[in-house]
Amino acid sequence: MNLHKPTLRLLCASMLVGISGAFKLHITFLFLGIAPDARTYLAGFLIIYATYTLDRAMDCEEDKVNRKDLASSRKDIAIAFCLFSFALGSWLLYQQDLLAISFIPIFSGYLYSKGLALGSRKVKLKGNFGMKNLAVSLTWGLFISGIVQRWADIGKVLFFVFPFFTIKSFINTVIYDFRDVKGDAIAGIKTLPICLGEGNTRKLLQFMHIVIHLWIAASMLLNFINPEVALLVTFFSAGIIYTGFLTKSSPASEPRIRKLMRDAIVDGEFIMALLIKTVTGF
Repeated sequence: MNLHKPTLRLLCASMLVGISGAFKLHITFLFLGIAPDARTYLAGFLIIYATYTLDRAMDCEEDKVNRKDLASSRKDIAIAFCLFSFALGSWLLYQQDLLAISFIPIFSGYLYSKGLALGSRKVKLKGNFGMKNLAVSLTWGLFISGIVQRWADIGKVLFFVFPFFTIKSFINTVIYDFRDVKGDAIAGIKTLPICLGEGNTRKLLQFMHIVIHLWIAASMLLNFINPEVALLVTFFSAGIIYTGFLTKSSPASEPRIRKLMRDAIVDGEFIMALLIKTVTGF
């Protein structure tokens, strides 16, 4: 089958973030001393891939500016892929008695896009200050925590897994807001770089980054989680790089090297961390 190039680009666009999701699960298992489970990792990949691809396939105002290369793609084909991927991922989680967890990303995406009805009033989340970042970060935190609680102590889930992935994901989504400033401004989405300014947003992200990694280091010293030194050092170093160098709005024609750097360090951070751990043995 000869797929239309923009359609193929759409289908592949969320592959890295899906793979990263599987690596996040594996790394969480390492921190908590849980035996590896390939089926769970695959389920995580499939559901995350489906959620992000569906988001890209659903046309919205900011995407007309931020994702022009996907404008002519076949959205029907992408949605079919999403449905298959989500169904398979949900079935795999069902085998682990985690079916309800598979609906967290989809439900969160719907709630963000459509809002919440409270009686005769409707609370709209999309476009409000920081809501996109909060919705995405809470989704990551809840999804990974919801899976891991099947095997882990609830205290470790609440005080390590949930805050770690929520804060890391919040930082990562804001990094991408610097890339999408123009499209978000046109769509009226109040992101942190637009509302707080680049400098203040950068300082906020760096503060959050340092605090969460100090918490991880303290958790290791207290034997609350396994002492995965290579992972901690990689996460901290990568975060210092992207909160320092990728917190500037992208030009209209973004250099390819900057895009590759952002994808590799932000979306590929957990993949890189596991590779470094494997090579160093720490």
